[in-house]
Amino acid sequence: MREDLRKRLNSKAKIQEEARFQILRLLHENPELTQRELGERVGVSLGAVNYCLKALIERGLVKAGNFSKSPNKLGYAYVLTPAGIAEKTMLTGRFLVRKKAEYEALRAEIDALSREAVR
Repeated sequence: MREDLRKRLNSKAKIQEEARFQILRLLHENPELTQRELGERVGVSLGAVNYCLKALIERGLVKAGNFSKSPNKLGYAYVLTPAGIAEKTMLTGRFLVRKKAEYEALRAEIDALSREAVR
């Protein structure tokens, strides 16, 4: 039972880390994205984006500021701080390692299925 709980927690942590990575990545490319747009692109709820952004702001990884010339004064720009850029770089490395491992596993499975299909 403990192992099952550990796997679920580990899986949840990976999902949260991937969402955090995707949000940092998207904000680095376009700081003017809304929370709704972030949620749509990352594939998480608006509430999850809000929760994540608050945590990133509290940790000093993202700074939120109002648009200075925007007619929509409720609009924000979410700018990565130097610590946020460092965090994004670290997460990028981990994401890349994980995706390469997934790719290799998928490639091995495709090779095995291809050999079976030829028989």
